[in-house]
Amino acid sequence: MTGDQRALVLAGGGLAGIAWETGVLLGVCDEEPEAGRALLEADVLLGTSAGSAVAAQLGSGVSLEDLFDRQLSSRYGSYEIHPGVSVDAITELFLSAMLTPGATKEQKLQKIGAVATSTDTVPESVRREVIEHRLPSHQWPQRSLRITAIDTATGELVVFDNASGVGLVDAVAASCAVPGVWPPVTIGARRFMDGGVGSTVNMSAVHDCGAAVAFVPSASDSPSPWSTPAAAEIDAFPGATLAVFADPESIAAFGPNPLDPACREPSARAGRAQGRREARRVAEFLDLVL
Repeated sequence: MTGDQRALVLAGGGLAGIAWETGVLLGVCDEEPEAGRALLEADVLLGTSAGSAVAAQLGSGVSLEDLFDRQLSSRYGSYEIHPGVSVDAITELFLSAMLTPGATKEQKLQKIGAVATSTDTVPESVRREVIEHRLPSHQWPQRSLRITAIDTATGELVVFDNASGVGLVDAVAASCAVPGVWPPVTIGARRFMDGGVGSTVNMSAVHDCGAAVAFVPSASDSPSPWSTPAAAEIDAFPGATLAVFADPESIAAFGPNPLDPACREPSARAGRAQGRREARRVAEFLDLVL
């Protein structure tokens, strides 16, 4: 059942994704201010992994221009930590879990969760400080903000919001806890890892909405370890959808490691340029669904 609410879906994609999504939004605002305002005022913000940070930042009351400037700032970048892990190493973790014969998706996610909880990383407290600096406000906004994470023990997708009784910093930290890179986040008796492990977009979390615009910092034909890649998941959404995937220029700007803090500035600038190119298409879609 779909409703008349509009969702802005912000997908996972590392530090490059945070910078790119911020840039794309600003680029749309540059060319089509009314469409940009409609995106920023969407009824529901859904964030997964990198997208959770962007969604929380949008709910903070800080202007989009200031959020963009933060992506160019060496001062804010200095709070980020280089992961010390290559993308290839993370891919190996996924492949080893995916090759489990006969396992369900939840069982495969449990295997990834087991590795996440056993991998030696920086302490949770150190990682939490990074997220604290990343978010201008540590309070949930009054608007509808949904943040995804995966329970490491069950493989269950969990959607946090301001009624969950979970602090915003912890929710974003959980959603950004890339397994094998950053520590899972302990909330009560449970531990959570990156919401993008099972899906970078998690469209099921906005199935009560009638329309959704999704920003995805990867190519539209990016391979997925699961049966339904992001493009197909967005297409299967029961309401109206528009997806903006990173174009070749943006992907080149991300560089070899989207978790490397050095990718922030080029990704933000590439995102803004792409947002300007995509603005008319976004505006035309919003004209149809508003």
